[in-house]
Order: sequence, then structure tokens, then C-alpha cells
Amino acid sequence: MLDAQRGTLAPKLGKGPRAGLCTDCGVSRMSDDRACGRACQFIAPDYPHAEARIHGRISDPARHEEAFFGVTEAMYRARLTPVAEGAQWTGITTALAETLLRAGAIEAVITVAPDPDDQWRPVPVLVTEPDDLSACRGMRMGFAPSVALLELAKARGITRLAFIGIPCQTYALRALEAEYGFERLYVIGTPCSDNTTTARFHDFLALLDAKPNSISYLEFRADYSVELRFSDGRPPRFIPFLKLPISQLPADFFPMTCKTCVDYTNRLADITVGYMGGDGAQWILVRNARGAEMLDGIEDRICLSPLTDKGDRTSAVKGFLANTERAAGGLPLRRMPNWLRPLVAYLQPRLGPRGLEFARARVEMKAIETILHLRRSHPAKMKNMVPAHVWHLAARYGLGPKSSEIAREDRNP
Repeated sequence: MLDAQRGTLAPKLGKGPRAGLCTDCGVSRMSDDRACGRACQFIAPDYPHAEARIHGRISDPARHEEAFFGVTEAMYRARLTPVAEGAQWTGITTALAETLLRAGAIEAVITVAPDPDDQWRPVPVLVTEPDDLSACRGMRMGFAPSVALLELAKARGITRLAFIGIPCQTYALRALEAEYGFERLYVIGTPCSDNTTTARFHDFLALLDAKPNSISYLEFRADYSVELRFSDGRPPRFIPFLKLPISQLPADFFPMTCKTCVDYTNRLADITVGYMGGDGAQWILVRNARGAEMLDGIEDRICLSPLTDKGDRTSAVKGFLANTERAAGGLPLRRMPNWLRPLVAYLQPRLGPRGLEFARARVEMKAIETILHLRRSHPAKMKNMVPAHVWHLAARYGLGPKSSEIAREDRNP
């Protein structure tokens, strides 16, 4: 299908996600859906070999931040100037891809655009005109089989490509890229958070506002609040995390795939653009020469500054561990008394972890969540699915592998 934008293809994709742990990255929708067996992050991910092939080396825990974020050559706090209209933050992710297209370094970009009937639903698209990327700005919530568009790119004779995706998509892309023979491939990654279906996301919006259809923007911010913007002219609202209606969500609101994700920061991307370590701005992790090349391409429009690093994450992560242990065991969570919430909501952005410490906290929380939920729901997967970097992060909090959770070749004799 060719939509109204002359350089954007949004093809109809057949088949569907496979059973079990699947984020519908797109591999199961390809002509050879058996490729899931060698491309899926939820089967037996091999990050060291992938990092060595893609970045030229593996992540080194001795380089302190690489223990948390993967191979990193440089990190920045960043803002695009001027801010791109319609961007989720300032527009860095789209600007990177647009610059590559305008310079002729690539012929197309695989990314997502909003569904014409639902601004929150992501639709995988192949974009060949730089101006068309403006319609791809903003956040979507749901599952997008973007990797399936590799076949479309190959069928159209495209050999120089950029891909914008979340970690589970990037892992699959990296596992298959050699089979497509691209002359040049640039991967722009975004960190992932807990995803859900678009339909469930609409249920969440309905809990946040009496007029959910007027919500045009939603962002989880590093100041411990969610920002809402509206299409009906109302001013933005900021809801502290502690006041979100999480207790009203069904137990399966966040799918098990997202509760057991082993890569929060998109470790196999050439460049990762997110917010967690940005302390109110965006956060950029340059992972290799291609990532540096992309960032250099927008140097006249981007303001880079050193990252901040404030607070102590320890108590927050320990509290998360205790609650996750109860949730994974099917027990009710220990909830904060309502009278205390306003005080804690006031103190969190002032005394809680911020900047890099906030990012470290979130990555450790995801590692803990992965181990506890897999241990409860899919114990047989533990020995193959949990990479060493996840165990390394969880060790600080007393979580280590049992003998049955270590792959045979990794066990000590």
C-alpha cells in the first residue's frame, strides 16, 4: 500500500506473531518465519558475539557505565535546536535519519508512523523521502512488525538503509542483516520501556483524563512525572508517578515479554537516543563509528552537554525488588498510604536518583524484573535467555543464578 505521502510505503503484512514470548518484531511475518529460531531475543540471545561483530568489541564491565548500558564510546545530554514540531522530545531520532537521507548516505528508512485511524497505533513504514519523516515523529504504543520490511527493502533493490527501532526489533535485525547483503546499514535505537497493546493503552488514557481522546502527547519524564498534552487547547498536565492509577490496571496489562526484556538500552544499535539519563533533556549513547558519523551529521543543530549524576538509587531499587518479588509470586503489592504519597511525590524529583543514576536504577530494575518473572513463569528459559550482563546487574541486590539457570557450557566443572 502506498499512502498519501509519495515516499512512504506501509505494506499489508500477513501472518502474525508466534505463540509464547513474542513482541511481533516482524520476523514471524516474513516469508521464512522459521528465522524466528535464530533471530529472537526471547530464545537464546548472544550479546557478546553480536557486540563484537557490530561494535568491534564486547561491553566491558570495568568501564563502569558499560556494565549498565552496553558498549559506549560517548554519552551526552542533548537537545535539538530548534525543537522539531511534533517531536516527542526535541526530534533528534528523526533528524538523524532525515540527515542521512538528504545526504544520500541511505536510500530509505524503516520506522513507524501513526495509523491513519489511531494516532497511538504504530504502523511500520519504509520512507524514501526526507520530508515524509516528519509524519513519523512522536510516541506510539503497541507492537510494530518493523523487521518484516527488510524483505520490502530488498525487493525494491535498496542496499543502503537506516532502521529506527526498539531493542527486541534491533536484536532480530542484527541477527538477520548479513542475509540481506546491505551495502550500508545504520541502526538508530531507542531505549524501551514496558509496552502494551494499543487497545490497552487507550484504557490507560481513560484512567488519566475525563477526555482521553483529546490527549495528544504522553511522556514518562525523568522528574518522576508523566506529562500530558491536549488537542483541545487545555494546558499540559503533569502527574507524579506515585499518583498514576497503576493499581487499576489488569495484571496482564504489561505483557510477559516486556517483564522479561534483557536489553533496556538497545545495546546493538549504532546510536541510542532516549531520555533516562538526560535529566530533563535527551540522552545519547554513541556506540561505534556509524553512531558518531550520524551525530556529526547534525552537529550544527544539536546542543550537547555533560550528563548529570545525582542521588542514590539503592533504596529505590531495593523497594522495587521487594514489590516485584511479591508480584511475581502472585501476592498483592505493598502500597504506600495515600496520606504519604504527596510528600514522597514532592521529594522524589529533589532527592531521588537523577541523570545517570536514574538511568542506572531503571536498568537494574529491568534486570531484576526479568529474572523474577522468568523464574516464576518460564523457568526452563532461564539458562538460555538471561545474558551475563543481566546477572551482573542483579548481583548487587543478591540475585544470582541457580545451577539449573546456567547454560551447561557456562557451568564450572
